[in-house]
Amino acid sequence: MKLIATHVVKAFNLGVHGNLFGGTILSWIDEAGAVYASEEACSTNMVTVAMDKVEFIKPVKLGRMVKIYGDTVKLGNTSITVTIEARVFNPHNNKESLVCKTNVTFVRIDADGSPIPIVKINNGNQHNQIITNIILDRIKNSK
Repeated sequence: MKLIATHVVKAFNLGVHGNLFGGTILSWIDEAGAVYASEEACSTNMVTVAMDKVEFIKPVKLGRMVKIYGDTVKLGNTSITVTIEARVFNPHNNKESLVCKTNVTFVRIDADGSPIPIVKINNGNQHNQIITNIILDRIKNSK
């Protein structure tokens, strides 16, 4: 899995029991997954359509670091499913412990919010892939 985001737990991230609020970590997972999906699909027009069940395995306390990892599970015609793990990281011993994991599905959309194909050019040059998708998005949206 690829490291896709890192966060430090701050006081305003805590719930009433002094642990990282579940809604906060879900937001971090969604945002990190969307960025990862956008990179994989070479498009910034990606939206979340589904998140699988999430079980919170371990609480996270104030001041701890949370590392979020992602990997592509499935690349469809208009969607990409990403498996995501959030892990608490201890910099003193360089160890990580699983906090939660889930699969999140993102869909590429046009200006009207309708699904459109993910265009991925496999020429090895990611910059060209991104530019090509931006141009294709603009052409499609100008019609």
